[in-house]
Amino acid sequence: MKGPLFYSKILLFGEYGIIRDSKGLSIPYNFYNGALKRDENPSDEAIKSNGNLKRFVTYLATLQSEQPNLVTFDLATLKNDIETGMYFDSSIPQGYGVGSSGALVAAIYDKYAQNKITVLENLTREKLLQLKNIFSQMESFFHGKSSGLDPLNSYLSIPILINSKDNIEATGIPTQSLDGKGAVFLLDSGIVGETAPMVNIFMENLKDKGFRAMLKNQFVKYTDACVENFLGGDMKSLFMNTKKLSKVVLNNFKPMIPEQFHGIWQQGIDSNDYYLKLCGSGGGGYILGFTENLEKAKISLKDYKLEVVYQF
Repeated sequence: MKGPLFYSKILLFGEYGIIRDSKGLSIPYNFYNGALKRDENPSDEAIKSNGNLKRFVTYLATLQSEQPNLVTFDLATLKNDIETGMYFDSSIPQGYGVGSSGALVAAIYDKYAQNKITVLENLTREKLLQLKNIFSQMESFFHGKSSGLDPLNSYLSIPILINSKDNIEATGIPTQSLDGKGAVFLLDSGIVGETAPMVNIFMENLKDKGFRAMLKNQFVKYTDACVENFLGGDMKSLFMNTKKLSKVVLNNFKPMIPEQFHGIWQQGIDSNDYYLKLCGSGGGGYILGFTENLEKAKISLKDYKLEVVYQF
C-alpha cells in the first residue's frame, strides 16, 4: 500500500501577519513530501508515526461527533488501516516551518473523508474556505490553533493567496527562471522550532498597544506590499519592501529568531546581499531568504546550508 504524495509548503509572506488579517502567499514546495504507507517490516520511525495516527484518529472521532456537519470520515476503514500498521512516510522535516503536519492532514482527508471536496471541481471561494475550516480543526490536534493553510496548500498543491481570514483564492505566481540571478532560499538553522510557544509569545505581545501599532503600520503594510510586488513581478519594489520587512522582524520578533542568526540577519540588511525573514513561526527550523544576486548571497552565507526554492 502506498498513497499519493502530499508536498510540503512555504509561506513566502504572511507569517504572524495573517493572524491580524495581513495578506499572505503560500506555495507548494515539492522538495519534501509524504504519503500514507504500510510495510511488512516497519522501522522505528514508522512505528512511532503509527502511534501518532492512533491518537489522531481518536481526536478525529471526537471532532466528527461534536461537529457532524463539518466533516465525516470512514472511521472504520481508517481505524482498521492504522491497526494493521499504516503510517505516514514523510521526508518533510518536523518543526521546520514547511508544513509536516499539514501534509499528513491532507493525506488523511484525501483518503478517508466522505463527500470530500476534490481538486478537480470548480474551487469557489466558499469551497476553499470550507476546506480551510475543516483542515484548521483537523490540524489543531498537532499544534494548538491552526489556520488550516498548510494542509490546504498540500492538498491542492497550488499557490494560495490569502487576502484576509475569510478571503482566499488560488493564484498563479511568476514563472521560474532557472538562470535568473534573483532567488528565494531556505537557510537551515539546525534547530527544531516549536510552533505553540512562538505563537504564545506573539499572542502575549499583542496585549501591548505599541506592538499592535507596529504590526498594523509596518509589519502588515510591508507584508501586503511584498505579496503584491511578488505576484505582479515587480522585483525592484519587492526587494525594497522585503528589506523593510526584514528590519521590522529583527527589531520586533527577536525571540522568534535563533540567537546565532541575529548577526547574519543584520549583515544582510547592511550589505544588501540578501534579506532574511521568518519561515513559519520561527524559533528554529528554516529561515527564509531573498536575494537579487544568488552568487553574492552564497558567498556571504558560505558557512550555512542554503537551499534554493525559487529563482527569477
